[in-house]
Amino acid sequence: MHETYHADRLGHADHLGSFLRPPEILAARQRLAEDPDSVQVLTELHALEDRNIRRVIAKQQELGFRFATDGEFRRNNFMSDFLDAVDGFDTADAVTRDWHAGGSKGDVPQVSSVTGVVTRKLSQHRRLTAHELGFLKATAPGAVKITLPSATQFPAIAFKDGITDKVYKDRTELLWDIVEIIKKEMAALAAEGVSYIQMDAPRYSYYLDPKWREWIRTEMRREPDAILAESLRADSECLKAARNAVQPAGQAVTLGFHLCRGNNRSQWYAQGGYHAIAEKMFNMLDADRWLLEYDDERSGSFEPLRHMPRGRTVVLGLVSSKRPQMEDSATVARRIDEAARFIPLEHLALSPQCGFASTAEGNLLTEEEQWSKLKLVSDTARAVWK
Repeated sequence: MHETYHADRLGHADHLGSFLRPPEILAARQRLAEDPDSVQVLTELHALEDRNIRRVIAKQQELGFRFATDGEFRRNNFMSDFLDAVDGFDTADAVTRDWHAGGSKGDVPQVSSVTGVVTRKLSQHRRLTAHELGFLKATAPGAVKITLPSATQFPAIAFKDGITDKVYKDRTELLWDIVEIIKKEMAALAAEGVSYIQMDAPRYSYYLDPKWREWIRTEMRREPDAILAESLRADSECLKAARNAVQPAGQAVTLGFHLCRGNNRSQWYAQGGYHAIAEKMFNMLDADRWLLEYDDERSGSFEPLRHMPRGRTVVLGLVSSKRPQMEDSATVARRIDEAARFIPLEHLALSPQCGFASTAEGNLLTEEEQWSKLKLVSDTARAVWK
């Protein structure tokens, strides 16, 4: 088990990486969708992305975060870097999921799909994140974070019976093809000196929620615990690829692992505490920082954190990125103290529970509210970890 502890380098204030897209970027993306061959529109879009990435990097530094992301401004959603780099998906088709309103009132917003259905053998035609990394490293004054989707994200939502099984015999075969692609990207990012690589793994919430455990049995025709074991093996291989890469002298990559219960347009799809998977997951996956949702009662108690191996950091997602209502800093600090019953305080950190824009449309709050939430995270972290 890897024992290096990197929390002192990244600090106790964290965030998940994605930010609300400025309207001008959304408008340019819409123009490009209507005229995909337009060099002029593509050039305009890249210029808008560059300008706004500089702006959000500066804002992160102003708020005191020790690393920076580009807000995922060059993506349509948190996993589109994979879809844009790998052929074989029919993005006009998608497997739907049951979403629930995340505290918003009124009409439930339209939820966009994050992937399509695999219709032919996957073929990678470019790196997943190289187009993001160069500008981010050249612009950020310090450490940078790059996010990647877990390979386990895809089999549940990109495999369709009667279509995908014509090219992949089952979800397992599809999964391990995707693992090889993610492994190569993880290793490349570590070798290039990226300080912080975060894997986003929403599908682990399936093993927490009785509704989705039953869906695994009926739709995937497998036992949930068998799928969980396979998922842990897959993600473990990806983390090992980054850990074993030859890194620049004097640098060490921090590996983050984020568990999500859905975050599309302020909505969610799963609930349940971490009890069912904590011991196996925490001990099998060689992650330095565990970014866990704890923003409401759907997440259960802090008690499963007692299974966390020594030296790891638990990033408590106590601030909602779904709702515009501001949390109370004193209440957040008290919840950190509650978690410290199970994890030493110096091995805890604070963040929003998820990103602000897992899809380009973003969650149902304003950019001003987004920055206020992140200021709350930073200010509370400074007060708690004096």
